Amino acid sequence: MKDDLNIRFKKAFEKASNTKEKLAPDVMLMLYAYYKQASEGDTFTFNANSDVRNAFKFNAWMQLRGLTTEEAKEEYINLVNSIIK
Repeated sequence: MKDDLNIRFKKAFEKASNTKEKLAPDVMLMLYAYYKQASEGDTFTFNANSDVRNAFKFNAWMQLRGLTTEEAKEEYINLVNSIIK
């Protein structure tokens, strides 16, 4: 089951990475946050000297605190499949 999830997650990542569609900034933030939570969990790191864009990305990721990596992968897959045909 876990291998299936990892395969589906990788396929969703490739689908999102290769899309030619212009995605809204809020969708891009959610994709980033789910990806970071899925790959790193609650191990948040932030450089205080970062720009505003990185602060928004970090904040989006922080909002997913407590979500398991498996749940984050499922949410990432669902989001990709709902916005990219």
